[in-house]
Amino acid sequence: MAFNTVEAADQLLDEGDIPPVHELNAEGTSPFLLTADHYGRVLPRILGDLGVSEDELTRHIAWDIGIAGVAERLANMLNAHLIAQRYSRLVIDCNRSPDVASSIPVMSEATAVPRNEGISDGERAARRREIFEPYHRRIDAVIDSRIHAKRPTVLVSLHSFTPVYAGVARPWHIGALYHRDKVLPPLLLKHLRAEGDLAVGDNEPYAVSDLSDYTIPVHGEARGLLNTGIEIRQDLIADQAGQQQWAERLARIFAQIETELKPQLLPG
Repeated sequence: MAFNTVEAADQLLDEGDIPPVHELNAEGTSPFLLTADHYGRVLPRILGDLGVSEDELTRHIAWDIGIAGVAERLANMLNAHLIAQRYSRLVIDCNRSPDVASSIPVMSEATAVPRNEGISDGERAARRREIFEPYHRRIDAVIDSRIHAKRPTVLVSLHSFTPVYAGVARPWHIGALYHRDKVLPPLLLKHLRAEGDLAVGDNEPYAVSDLSDYTIPVHGEARGLLNTGIEIRQDLIADQAGQQQWAERLARIFAQIETELKPQLLPG
């Protein structure tokens, strides 16, 4: 398992690496602004394979399986702006504060990540500077622009979750995740439950918090935006057919929610 040392300048990405930020429908007219923190599983070339096998790098520890396909389809169906992050969460987790240990994990579940052990302060800063910060700066800039233009903005952070964790099966098909927002999550839960064929998680399998999350607390709550996280079980969106079906379902639900929210979305 090959990996190299990040050298003196502590530059992580070079001309052979892709930019961290991926966008779709930047001119989209929807009030919904979609984000996908764990969209991709790309590794910077200088880091090799992080000392992790290819099988492990395709698992959920490296990215949110299936969410890229759902996010892109949903963005197109809603004509919504999507901002996504292409690099693996094993390089740096863009939904964690860079100050917490899980930001650059040396162990993910039962999988060791040798290349992340004992990295220098310079390399840690490079991962933050070249991947984490461009992604979150872009989200900030887009929100600033929309607010300046008096465009309604509702933040929806898209994720997926593994069907089994620590040997325990998870029964939910989808979960609505939230912390301080008392408007959008209840609406989303109401519409998901009305589908009649879904096991819906209310802050399950995860709940948003200032300690365990970054995107919703920083870009949603701190900016005063209506917001919610969405988690879809990965076995349901592992292929294109599942991704299409879930995008269609969510597009229909969000169209209904937009109608109900319209009075609150009008400029004050």
